[in-house]
Amino acid sequence: MAITIKFFGGVETVPGSMHLLATERSRVLIDAGLFQGKRDEFFAINSQLPFNPSNLDSCIISHAHIDHCGNFPTLVKKGFRGKAYLTPATRDLCRYMLPDSGYVQEEDIKYVNKINKRRGLPPRWPLYTRAEAETALRYLRTLGYHKRMDIAPGIGLTFFDAGHILGSSISAIDIKTRKGTTRIAYAVDLGRPNLPYLENPEVPKGIDYLIIESTYGARSRPPIEEAEEELLRAVRKTARRGGKVIIPSFALERSQEVLYFLSRLLRKKKIKDIPIYLDSPLAVNVTKVFRQNSEYFDKETRELIDREVDPLGDKHITYIKDPAKSKKLNDMTGPMIIISASGTCENGRILHHLKNNIENPRNTIVTVGYMPKNTLGRKIREGNPSVNIFGRPYQVRAEIVEIEAFSAHADNADLVRYVKDCGKTLKKVFIVHGESSQREALRKSLKSLNVKACVPRKNEIAYLAAAGK
Repeated sequence: MAITIKFFGGVETVPGSMHLLATERSRVLIDAGLFQGKRDEFFAINSQLPFNPSNLDSCIISHAHIDHCGNFPTLVKKGFRGKAYLTPATRDLCRYMLPDSGYVQEEDIKYVNKINKRRGLPPRWPLYTRAEAETALRYLRTLGYHKRMDIAPGIGLTFFDAGHILGSSISAIDIKTRKGTTRIAYAVDLGRPNLPYLENPEVPKGIDYLIIESTYGARSRPPIEEAEEELLRAVRKTARRGGKVIIPSFALERSQEVLYFLSRLLRKKKIKDIPIYLDSPLAVNVTKVFRQNSEYFDKETRELIDREVDPLGDKHITYIKDPAKSKKLNDMTGPMIIISASGTCENGRILHHLKNNIENPRNTIVTVGYMPKNTLGRKIREGNPSVNIFGRPYQVRAEIVEIEAFSAHADNADLVRYVKDCGKTLKKVFIVHGESSQREALRKSLKSLNVKACVPRKNEIAYLAAAGK
């Protein structure tokens, strides 16, 4: 029986993960990620699906980051009526992430259409609306870690902990063939060992084929423990100047990770009397989901909770949803810490905080995550002396601090170690989810393991040999 994987998205880039697994009897989509780019490119790529969603048996959603789940409402809008399988925590997060994505698109198009109307141009439409995203939630089906379920004729699924974000999973996909069972593991995205509050990534047994990420395939990252000390230095230095620490952060996972470290610094009394604001309605809702799913935390964090210690520092954080309260932060003087989305500085409230603070040398902008090429966040991090915000140029006079230790992605050594731990059954590795230099560097690193590794192109089809076991 022929087994194929067609790589549609998140292949030659990071965002937009989407891969189609097909056999003679079944068609399963692995991830339904949203490609993130400029407005026209965003709409063209995400709306023009290269397959008929109504012909899919099912979908697998690895985790709740938008570049892995954000285009699922489009699938439903265009006819998908199967089930999308994901962990319970991922489902809880998607209940906020997907409607928020629809809302952001509606607001963006509303702004664009005001301009188009003045110019005599035709109106535009969002990829999907908040209401359409909420409709898509009906097709989510949960599956806990280490529990097997048949998701299509001849195809079974078992989730393992990816250690990347709350609820993230490695999909072990078992395909029955005339020769036996072929097992494919999908480890995109893959976490790092010893991340705060998360369990370490698991390695399923008996893997024949592995699809793995390469976001940091060419890089070595400092230990995660260094993030706390670097954050402390940035806060203390800025506080002495009476400035504001502005942290652009992803609403999901990175905001909670920053809160975790700030909470530890507060408990150790290394920082004090500094107001901390989480200014993002989505991040506030996501943090609530984290507290509701504490059974997924690691042993150390669960012990804190048993001692009635809040690992995310609830008593010390001011959570802001109201836009009026968000605007008031602009008129307040430091020292203070403001955490706001989005992490790439492309949209959301962080743009207003940057506009109002980037030209003040007393302030510090701390970057704590991956910044794709051509994003505002990447331009700030790379040291551009001037950047455009809302179409106007602003001089970058604030101090820029990059904390590389913050990352929920495995680095080169972690990825090579993971492939090695897959064992002797592994026949081939497909390297995806990374810029060209990162993917190629990981491929070269894997040569030492004597395992076949390839870097598929977009729309390339891989033919897998059925395993006999």
